[in-house]
Amino acid sequence: MLDELRELYQEVILDHGKNPRNFRHPPDANRAARGSNPICGDRIAVYLRIGDDGRIEDVAFDGKGCAISQASASMMTEMVAGKTEAEARSLFESFHALCTSDDFDASKHQEADEDALERLQVLSGVRQFPTRVKCATLAWHTLNAAMEGRQETTTE
Repeated sequence: MLDELRELYQEVILDHGKNPRNFRHPPDANRAARGSNPICGDRIAVYLRIGDDGRIEDVAFDGKGCAISQASASMMTEMVAGKTEAEARSLFESFHALCTSDDFDASKHQEADEDALERLQVLSGVRQFPTRVKCATLAWHTLNAAMEGRQETTTE
């Protein structure tokens, strides 16, 4: 099973890294934030258009970084589009726990999108490499900063 997850991890990272989804700067974004990972030099900007009802109508990113940071950002944009800010925050918290907790239990994160968490499992292997956790979570921290109205964030 571990080998299958590792192979899937590599496939997903390569696919999203080479063909990132929503890699653009939408002109009608009403929130944005820039994030950086000083340890490896990853830089990401996240752009949101949030409707009056608090729903994420559009989400995109741009920037440069390693395959993990780019793939995670790409996956994030697919998963939070159409969600409310509260739902996106819940998914961020669950994803962060998935990447950092050796005893992650999905049943304790029932408020998060179950399908999205399942898809994000492929990134759970980064928890074995603390510096890679920052790569995988950079876009998510940046999304959170944009939702909070902060213009910049860092993984430090």
